[in-house]
Amino acid sequence: MTKLPLGSNSVLRFCLAAVAIVLTSTSSSEAFCFSNAQITARPTRFSSTFLFSESSSSGGYVEEYDDFANFSSTQLTSSPSPTTSSSTDTADATSSTINNEQQEDTFLSSLQSRLQQVEDNSTRLPLMILDTMLPRQILQIQIQHPTLKALMKHRVNEETPTLGMLGMARLSTGQTVPLKTGVEVEIIQMEKATDSPPDNTSSSTGEEEGWDISLRAGRRFLIDGEVDKTEDGWTEARVKFLDSSEEEETEISSAMKGPSSTESIGDRLSVARAIQKCKEFTAPNMNMNGSLSLVDRWIELAKENERHPGQIDVLLKQLGEIPPEHEPTERALWVGALINPLPSMGVATEIRPALLVSKKAEERVQVALEGLLKSIRHMDGSQRLN
Repeated sequence: MTKLPLGSNSVLRFCLAAVAIVLTSTSSSEAFCFSNAQITARPTRFSSTFLFSESSSSGGYVEEYDDFANFSSTQLTSSPSPTTSSSTDTADATSSTINNEQQEDTFLSSLQSRLQQVEDNSTRLPLMILDTMLPRQILQIQIQHPTLKALMKHRVNEETPTLGMLGMARLSTGQTVPLKTGVEVEIIQMEKATDSPPDNTSSSTGEEEGWDISLRAGRRFLIDGEVDKTEDGWTEARVKFLDSSEEEETEISSAMKGPSSTESIGDRLSVARAIQKCKEFTAPNMNMNGSLSLVDRWIELAKENERHPGQIDVLLKQLGEIPPEHEPTERALWVGALINPLPSMGVATEIRPALLVSKKAEERVQVALEGLLKSIRHMDGSQRLN
């Protein structure tokens, strides 16, 4: 092993390089994408139509970076030699200073490049086109295809157990297209299935066992750039993660720069109206039995329509407490996850795609409020859904 000089700057640089190496080795650029799969509840089998090459390798690799690869041993160690003249000492000192400066420039350039690569990889996600999900939701599926299983295993082993989940939207023309807004999902469970059904395609590869997978939705994201296909046949995309509070702050600040004072004031009040509307979710409602709030009334009716005992209690535990009213976007997303659970109960219209693509907090709250009211009317029999 090459010895480093004992100076504090060299030790600091070595520690920074080690951090960059560790961070870089945990990033991943693999991706997977498939379409038109129908998901209800576990066990669920994927369609055999996937967007990848059947001949692609299912293995992954870890590329290690050596920030000192271009340095010679004499550059990394301090080994002064005796001199016999002051001119020689001066020349050596000047040469040493130049070499040290060159080392520092090369090192900092290498470290900056590595950190930039880590940052780039942190905004790239493998893509799955499967089901529209909202933050806090948990999707349980069963997978059998060896390529998808290899990707899942690789992501977990690399300590980056996340994927990008996209749903589908139906246009007015009847065409179905993938959404550009999705959620980052975390692999929270991955184990061999005990009731894996036989599959002709997987049996031909010797991979007949199914895996039970649980995915928990977290941050929302927007595809920010082109979707690329990797050499292995998987797809990945650079994404921009979305933060609700930042979106609402941007909405207000952008409105303040409007072309007219009237329009500016109207847009600035949009977030305020969203906050005011949010109160309707949890405030006592005289139109509901017992003056229950809309959320409480929905829960009461939904427990009478459960597909299996305890379904709503489990759902509420997964979602956690409803966000406060001063977080209108988060509260609207919570309500959407409540009335469109996974697996579906069939008691509400599908509002998750609309919540994801809405641009303003007030729009999201309105979508959630209308969906909640329609679901209540459907379950109490006052106005059935078509």
